[in-house]
Amino acid sequence: MSDRRPMTRESLRAHLVRTRIAGDVATSRENNLDHYRALAEREPRHLFGLRPEGRWDERDVLELMAKSAGVVADPDHRDGQDTIDPDLTIDAVEAMGDTIAGALRVGSPRVLIATGHPTGLLAVHLVLAGLLSRHGATLLDPAEGWSHRSPASGRKHEIRYLGGVAMVADRGNFAHTHDAAPMEAMLAELGDGRPDLVIADHGWAGAAGEAGVLTVGFADSNDPALFVGEAEGKIAVTVPLDDNVLPRYYAPLTDHLIERVVRAL
Repeated sequence: MSDRRPMTRESLRAHLVRTRIAGDVATSRENNLDHYRALAEREPRHLFGLRPEGRWDERDVLELMAKSAGVVADPDHRDGQDTIDPDLTIDAVEAMGDTIAGALRVGSPRVLIATGHPTGLLAVHLVLAGLLSRHGATLLDPAEGWSHRSPASGRKHEIRYLGGVAMVADRGNFAHTHDAAPMEAMLAELGDGRPDLVIADHGWAGAAGEAGVLTVGFADSNDPALFVGEAEGKIAVTVPLDDNVLPRYYAPLTDHLIERVVRAL
């Protein structure tokens, strides 16, 4: 746990709004609605490896995102500013903490941690990896070196690990990805020795949830797939937040999460 004293809920809420992790976020309303339409039309790159079972038309997705992430509920709001409710962010982080603690209480869980946002969310995942290791979890590292061509960029992406966290590398750089294929490859290599818990985002989380693995994850307001997965019982917890602010801005939220885990053990 960090040497910093965790913030009160009120101070944390103010921090989330000030840093735009929540509140008036950078993602535009136009972008959000475009992605909700894409999921409704079942565009593969917006499904994150999930196969939604419900109808989930664009209006359904908007209603879910208003409820689960706090975007503006009015369907006539078509452009300009959109929002994430910071209280929903904090509530979901606390639920994530309880889920992680539950896995640790079972004893020596096998855990996969992965992120598609190495310039932002890696800061959170590295701290979680350290916490889990200290409390007896085994951090898995399957399919290291496995590679594929990213559907989005056409570039070769290779699975690599840093501090127990899986990412994809594009030559000398960790790369942004929403692809589900890397997690699918990791689970395929593990076979029957699947993890007890996955902590991830984007396609890493979606593919794990679709495979029936206990999964918690982070998602932005323009990435509705994990919220749909949560609504359908495939994702245990989805935390709504802006997933690409300065890494140091996530520290108070991460402290709150770690404190919740430790308190629940």
